[in-house]
Amino acid sequence: MGQLNRVDAATVTRWLETSAAALHDQRDYLTQLDAAIGDADHGTNMDRGFASVVAKLGELDDSTPPGKLLVAAGSTLVSTVGGASGPLWGTALRRAGRSLGDGESFDGAALALALESALDGVVELGAARPGDKTMVDALEPAVRALRERVDGGAPAEEAVAAAREAAEEGMQATVPLQASKGRASYLGERSIGHQDPGATSTVFILRALEQAVRERP
Repeated sequence: MGQLNRVDAATVTRWLETSAAALHDQRDYLTQLDAAIGDADHGTNMDRGFASVVAKLGELDDSTPPGKLLVAAGSTLVSTVGGASGPLWGTALRRAGRSLGDGESFDGAALALALESALDGVVELGAARPGDKTMVDALEPAVRALRERVDGGAPAEEAVAAAREAAEEGMQATVPLQASKGRASYLGERSIGHQDPGATSTVFILRALEQAVRERP
């Protein structure tokens, strides 16, 4: 089926490290987006959180399975990041990691299930739905696209690329929305016309996943 038949801890590590690098590079841009409708701390929080994740990964044993890596990354985010993004992404990664269990590698179906678990965690914690102008507007269509491609037997690279593309479309679709969750919701109609920072950082993380999968041996 051309599935993700050899995604291992090295690929997961590369995904998290590439995410950290992208969030560091885009820190000021994310903060600028957040300054328009939030606390102006999203870029700083995500950068600090994922830098802590990379540091944590360096402390773990080389034999740590991918699921355990994600659980450790999620726990690190919860303990180091303020605002909403730490608990939300921390919960997402922990749920994904628990879904993967203790296996040394996983396939496309397991990745789809892991990201569905991550989305469920975000929705439960944030009580957000698509259209609320949050990270869910990027994550939900990405997870749906990944599942559709995996179930259709698409190769790994194609499935993850489709997820990233769906996330980008979801991110762009937040611009005309009025926020109904988080600090942005206090602005009412003034939140219209701004791209959601949480949806934007979600796109950076999914781009990093696409890159990690594409570059795996």
